[in-house]
Amino acid sequence: MTWTSFIVHSDDLHVELISDFFIELGAISVSIQDSNLNQQNEEFIFGEPHNGPQQFWQDNQIQALFDQNSDKEKIKVKLKDKFKSLEINIIVSLVSNQDWIKLTQSQFSPISIKNKLWIIPSWHDIIDDKAINLILDPGLAFGTGAHPTTHLCIEWLIENMQHNYDVLDYGCGSGILGIAAKKLGAKKVIGVDIDPQAIQSSQDNANQNSTKIEWINTNKPLNYRADLIVANILSSALSVLAPALAHHCKAGGKIALSGILKSQESMIKEIYTEWFDFEPSLFKNGWVCISGIRRQNL
Repeated sequence: MTWTSFIVHSDDLHVELISDFFIELGAISVSIQDSNLNQQNEEFIFGEPHNGPQQFWQDNQIQALFDQNSDKEKIKVKLKDKFKSLEINIIVSLVSNQDWIKLTQSQFSPISIKNKLWIIPSWHDIIDDKAINLILDPGLAFGTGAHPTTHLCIEWLIENMQHNYDVLDYGCGSGILGIAAKKLGAKKVIGVDIDPQAIQSSQDNANQNSTKIEWINTNKPLNYRADLIVANILSSALSVLAPALAHHCKAGGKIALSGILKSQESMIKEIYTEWFDFEPSLFKNGWVCISGIRRQNL
């Protein structure tokens, strides 16, 4: 079967109104995604602390599917008339029916990091059985391994992990960093997140990888000091969490901070310099992973 697809772009203030109007016009389905998905300026809003209760991205792509025989021109006219002030650009095309599960799966391929650790979707075969293989499917919580910030944090873990280390994954999302730490030989790993869905996803992913990790919601007390801390969250959250993360890091322990744009590096370092001496940062596609050593005399 073939469908008629309408695609428009909208800011966060009008995206819900436009989506609802598509439904009123008879759309069979409406989907919304970041217009900058998989690009350098992709914006994270789910599964992580954020500035306020943000539901949508700053720049949204809305796709509505209609029956193939729908009156395309009538829909376009009604849409433009309803939102005259927005000067909406409408892209209309035909979309063939297909196996959406296979299509989605085809977008996620195995990822190799430093030729030592592979992130493998469950429907793929293991490529290198001598490497560390982390089985992870895309889910509701943030973190598939494809984003540069996750990639940088795992690179850092590979270089810094020792077998007797206790690790804290703060803002665990899908649990990928905590699971990677455990597979790299960490003695103990605790993962923390504000989102109950992230805690559940992390537990499910840990079970799939046969790794024993404790997952804790931020509303519960955390009495734990770690040799290594990884926090791959937004810079706004990292700014607020600095005293807490410093407290949870052992003297001489190390921290890796990511989810940070290169332009934000100096700001984050200025905040954390009260507790940490910095090592060289890691960079990838405009993103940065800042790392530091907790000073002994604090």
